Amino acid sequence: MDNSRATFSKNERLSRKLLMELLFQKGLSFVAYPLRVIYYPIENLKRKEREEFTQSTQNNKLFGDLCVNPLRLCGKKTPNAPISVLISVPKKKIKHAADRNHIKRRIRESYRLRKQDIFRFFSEQDKQLLLAFIYLNDEKTSFGIIDKAMSKAMQTLEIRV
Repeated sequence: MDNSRATFSKNERLSRKLLMELLFQKGLSFVAYPLRVIYYPIENLKRKEREEFTQSTQNNKLFGDLCVNPLRLCGKKTPNAPISVLISVPKKKIKHAADRNHIKRRIRESYRLRKQDIFRFFSEQDKQLLLAFIYLNDEKTSFGIIDKAMSKAMQTLEIRV
């Protein structure tokens, strides 16, 4: 990641179904209203540890693929993103697709502006983080409120992880 630019590239998006299942099954969560944050930190295993882990979970369908190709987060070409993010706005809460997309755009922008510190921490520590933001409010929210919630979420993540 270039330090002078705050970007949110495709390799930072959580798009792999296997990792989404892992995040929602094993992840920890907290609320920074109007966002629920679900996170699952993963340390990169060294080769010997990975082989032992692979043998112990060989029959486990969920973790078997992760052991062979450790945390290829977002596709075959770019496995090296330290943080992989999923953003969800439930249809049950916000009925119109245009409004859901508008809220997702605001959440993405707020994350993009606030991610540098935690991104740097995970890059230096050789760890990876699966992260999901789920919108909880029944109405559209202003960017200012979402940005405050994102700031609170990033501070809480730094403390908990």
